[in-house]
Amino acid sequence: MGTDKLAVLFVASEADGLIKSGGLADVARALPESLVSLGQDVRLSIPGYSNIQGLYEAPVVLKSELDFWPHTPYQVRQLALGEVVVYAIECERYFDRPQMYAEHNQAYIDNGERFAFFSAASLDMLPKLDFKPHLIHANDWHTGLVPYLLRQRYRENPYFQGIHSVLSIHNAVFKGVFSYDELRCLPEFHTKHVPEAAVSASHVTMLKAGVMTADKIVAVSPTYAKELTTELGSHGMGREFQQRSADLVGILNGCDYQMWNPKNDTLIPTNYTDEAQSLAQGKSDCKRALQERLELPTEPHAMYGMVCRLTHQKGIQYLTPILSDFLQHDVQVVIVGTGELAMATQLRAISDQFPDKFKFIEAYDNELAHWVEAGADFFLMPSEFEPCGLNQIYSMAYGTLPIVRSVGGLKDTVNDMLLDSANATGFVFDEPEPDKLLITMLRSLLLYEQNPQWILEVQQRAMNKDFSWHNAAQHYLELYHSALAKESLYR
Repeated sequence: MGTDKLAVLFVASEADGLIKSGGLADVARALPESLVSLGQDVRLSIPGYSNIQGLYEAPVVLKSELDFWPHTPYQVRQLALGEVVVYAIECERYFDRPQMYAEHNQAYIDNGERFAFFSAASLDMLPKLDFKPHLIHANDWHTGLVPYLLRQRYRENPYFQGIHSVLSIHNAVFKGVFSYDELRCLPEFHTKHVPEAAVSASHVTMLKAGVMTADKIVAVSPTYAKELTTELGSHGMGREFQQRSADLVGILNGCDYQMWNPKNDTLIPTNYTDEAQSLAQGKSDCKRALQERLELPTEPHAMYGMVCRLTHQKGIQYLTPILSDFLQHDVQVVIVGTGELAMATQLRAISDQFPDKFKFIEAYDNELAHWVEAGADFFLMPSEFEPCGLNQIYSMAYGTLPIVRSVGGLKDTVNDMLLDSANATGFVFDEPEPDKLLITMLRSLLLYEQNPQWILEVQQRAMNKDFSWHNAAQHYLELYHSALAKESLYR
């Protein structure tokens, strides 16, 4: 196999345009599309969830069963995302369900078995479809068993000789921890002795299985790659990431500027560019429209937006203690999101207390997310940890200055005016403490009130930052070639 044009199987549990719950889906669509645009043969494998739109109209390209016990029957339908061929692996017992991972906030009790099967089938189908990739790119815990099975199950199989693997870590807090008994669909786990995956005598983690057996591991930002080698930043897997540190790199996720661009965004009330007059007028129009939509007073006060899941990861616990104090000023705050009940209850109470200054919309609303990005002056991301983060990148594209904590991809993408005024694109604080967030928000408000010309210059600089997937894809190609040059773990 030559390496001028790489054949890659990208394996993920979701992909935007077919089915989505979070940022992994954005990457699973954008990165393969960008690699194809660079001349590579990249194909995507995802579970054939019954609620994928158009699934049952797609042609069946394979009907088979696993070659290994328990010989589970499955079939593969071929779809497309742009120029990317998509293999949707159907198995009614695992994927004919209302949701992907959970119902009513309860994870499916057989998730370990479901994604162990998906990992096994993603490999099992390759010779049957006559597609031999140079490299398989797995993503997060759901597909952590792909590198493991490639190494263990197919070590002596001639068809799989020379195929290398890469594992992306999008969020290491989710590890896929299951008992050996929950993974009995894999004969390799019947011995109840799999040191590459074990976290105790009775349990394994699918993420660890991938980390310990993939040829290369990639975190979704350079800073997150460093954080993964620490006990705190790795969420308990620091030792494993330290062992693999020579093969661990960080590549910043890209931004899909076709979806997030105020110049041609069809979801926002007014389009605008980074030209000073267009920017000022466009954001003013979008702010007024957002105020009217949310029944806020149409005043030219600084507006702070936040769109996120209500979880500790997103730093809501740093915001709620100081939000009432901040709302004593001439400001407006809009938060859109769903998640933990206690956090939602706190935000509703503050919203009731300040109806003319704070709106909490407990919903997942993509259009409203675009309105917030365009209408707000500042975007809040005080995350406890953030492997990459995309909203700070979207915000900069819209001239909405991000207020972030100095972690993960936030640290890699946002420059603070105090540290680097000439290259400032937002506001950054370090310590995970509510008062440090409040001080940073007040800094931004003071500049908004006293130096609007400087704010405009920073907005223009932020809009001119380029975090395109084309650049990220070039780095992934370099990573793939370094994986192929590596002495295979499978010999």
